[in-house]
Amino acid sequence: MPRSVERSACAKIILCGEHAVVYGRPAIAFPLSHLRARARIEPSDRSFRVIAPDIDRIYTAEGDTGHSLIRLAAAALDVARAATRQQAGLPLAALRAELTLTSDIPSAAHLGSSAAVSVAVARAVAACAGYELTPAEASALAFEAEKLHHGTPSGIDNTVVAWEQPVWFARAWQGDEAGAPEIEPIAIDRSDAVRLPDLVIADTGLSTPTRIAVSDVRRGWQSDRAAYERLFDQIAEVVSASRQALIAGDWPRLGRLMDDNHALLSELGVSCAELDALCEAARKAGALGAKLSGGGRGGNMIALARDAQHAALLREHLLAAGAKRVM
Repeated sequence: MPRSVERSACAKIILCGEHAVVYGRPAIAFPLSHLRARARIEPSDRSFRVIAPDIDRIYTAEGDTGHSLIRLAAAALDVARAATRQQAGLPLAALRAELTLTSDIPSAAHLGSSAAVSVAVARAVAACAGYELTPAEASALAFEAEKLHHGTPSGIDNTVVAWEQPVWFARAWQGDEAGAPEIEPIAIDRSDAVRLPDLVIADTGLSTPTRIAVSDVRRGWQSDRAAYERLFDQIAEVVSASRQALIAGDWPRLGRLMDDNHALLSELGVSCAELDALCEAARKAGALGAKLSGGGRGGNMIALARDAQHAALLREHLLAAGAKRVM
């Protein structure tokens, strides 16, 4: 009989490098530990199913075997059984349990909602079988689920969510595809002299699937590779400089680099009027820098405040400029 377990995973925000990271350039992402997806498994007298009350959906291992959550759960169960040398080959339906999903993370807001759900599900299913996934295992399982959601994801969402720490992420470019990821934690001095940056996240209220922007960039790259490669290289330079600014605690420089990154993303065609307006409102209110974060065409922007008090002021200005929610 399965045992009751609950596992969770955090949201994330991309500081810089989105879209170019799909094409072998680096990106930097931060975990948002206060926003989480949770997966709870409890024994049941029926075959395995996933209950998602937030969206009023139920997925079963018998009727929805092609659904990403069911496929992910089956893969996680296989990993757990192999690691613990349990009987392999048993179908997921034989696991008599219900998995209930809840989440604080807004969907389609480019905060890593699908990756967090995937990591939480994989962790819970494996734990139910008596095995705790490593961050690498959880990330790999979630990446396969992300492919179903986003088409050609970079892998950064599942990476930062599974490790739950700031990461430098890059995938080596091999022909027309990105290869194995290079993942490196970013060591930021957390002393009083050098603190973490004060980031304000504002939601446009527009829910645009990441897949759409990723696919459009892909088509643009295929039609004019030279132009897009130049933009990707420029974004990579911004990301490398941002890493140094982070390590040094040089927030004015980081802010300028955020502005540069937003301008390059606009050239890629992934910004929109709402994102541009919120970025401009933040800068007028004294933000050190502002940019879209994630897939674009809606979702969130981030602004760099001078300090916590200034962050509160930015919140009011962003709400006045039309933000639906500010964190």
